[in-house]
Amino acid sequence: MNSTVTVKFQTTIPKAVREQLGISINDALEWIVEKGRVVVHPVHNEFLRYRGSVKVGAGDIAADIQSARTSCLEKYK
Repeated sequence: MNSTVTVKFQTTIPKAVREQLGISINDALEWIVEKGRVVVHPVHNEFLRYRGSVKVGAGDIAADIQSARTSCLEKYK
């Protein structure tokens, strides 16, 4: 299979390759040059499958930091 490199140095992964390797949108690829050839491996980060499964609000980082500090101090009283 062939694909063309664009003026922005982008290329399209052929559908058959995407399907066989299980590559989908926003997946990462690792590029390795070995003896004048390019080897491309999909990077499957298992923790990314849980992205969006925990619902969070806007939060207050300053309050969260203070709460963590207070709970740590409780251990040493």
